[in-house]
Amino acid sequence: MGMAQMTEEEVYDFLGAGTRTGHLATIRGDGRAHVKPVWFVLDGTPEGFVLLLNTGESTVAGRNLARDGRVSISVDEPVPPFSFVIVEGTAELITDLPLVREAAAEIGARYMGAERADEYGERNGVPGELLVRVTPSKVIGVRDLAD
Repeated sequence: MGMAQMTEEEVYDFLGAGTRTGHLATIRGDGRAHVKPVWFVLDGTPEGFVLLLNTGESTVAGRNLARDGRVSISVDEPVPPFSFVIVEGTAELITDLPLVREAAAEIGARYMGAERADEYGERNGVPGELLVRVTPSKVIGVRDLAD
């Protein structure tokens, strides 16, 4: 009864399923946490993946990441039996517009449908937008909290 640890494959499948929103935590200049919801996609395999997301370089998150690349991302399933994944890692900021646009289109396709992928790629693949590539250093996946 209770919590069960996810396998690497279960973590990967959980993070890639549906349109779950991630909650990105970054570190403010004064050490306080800043958390914001983010759309994301995975790149890689269950044995080694990165998370890709977009943010603006002038946003609180963008400024925090430029100063300190340490991040945590929490993703949960808020219905019984409740499950979650927490990814701790380091963010790399990418400004290369073709890469930003490509990732933005893939993210848009996941959350809004393939027919809107180009729209989101064009909207978020512009100067001032960043592709954030999060490389995990620690991953915790727990499933079936209420069982």
